[in-house]
Amino acid sequence: MTSLPSVEDLQLVQTIVRTGAVGTAARELRISQPSASQRLARLERMCGTKLFERDTRGARPTSAGAELSRRADHILGHLEEVYDATRAAATGQRLVVGTFASIAAILFPILDADLPDLDIEQQVDHGHFLVERVAEGTMDAAFIAIADQMTLPRGAVARRVGRDELVLFVPPGARPPGRGKHPLKDRQIAFSTYDRGAEDIHARLVALGALPRRGVTLNTTVAMARRRSQLALVPRSALATELRPGEHLTAAPFRYRLTLSLITTPTPPKPLIRHLPHLRATLNLS
Repeated sequence: MTSLPSVEDLQLVQTIVRTGAVGTAARELRISQPSASQRLARLERMCGTKLFERDTRGARPTSAGAELSRRADHILGHLEEVYDATRAAATGQRLVVGTFASIAAILFPILDADLPDLDIEQQVDHGHFLVERVAEGTMDAAFIAIADQMTLPRGAVARRVGRDELVLFVPPGARPPGRGKHPLKDRQIAFSTYDRGAEDIHARLVALGALPRRGVTLNTTVAMARRRSQLALVPRSALATELRPGEHLTAAPFRYRLTLSLITTPTPPKPLIRHLPHLRATLNLS
């Protein structure tokens, strides 16, 4: 049977990635450099691949090493929470809830304000990783936008929170779209979506004459538009709670729908389920 990595193994990988050198990592972990090198060599044999490129400048993770480091972060992070989670479970008031980066700054403040009696541990990651954590039982619930674009693992159930749509955000000083077949001709338009449709949206904007610029998150996209006094194409929920004076939303030049879903086990957290109608209304979902 294949041996499992130890906590010490995972901490070593983490520390080498962070410090960039096996020797430095060994000193920080208070072990000898030969011991660290031997442990790393054993890990590489177990994985069947090289984890770090080592030379006189230090140690740099290979793609395999970077993946092992990411998984080490995930595993050790859960281990660090074991005692707190166990104590909190006794009260029944703690939930681990995850979502993706673009909507985290919108969603978590709403949950924090509306569910003050719950201790919600907030986590952010890509949708498929969040689904995996719900299925494995290390996360109570996850809000994602790709549930209808993936196959859910056994033990994970999707519930629709609501339907969202793309709209044009118009900050003060931004010209509204024109008319005709190319209403956005030669206009720089920042855009962002929280599903997997970025390429489709980019192509549609180009067909309308626009010069699209993709923002890495919804907040970034809105900030780009505000700074340049230009239009932005974003989901309506991105500005559900923070339109400033002089700003408004108008219909997008094409129809595009998104779906926000809640992923849970077959036995979902009741406080979250009860809260979904209010969350749907606050985010202006249909």
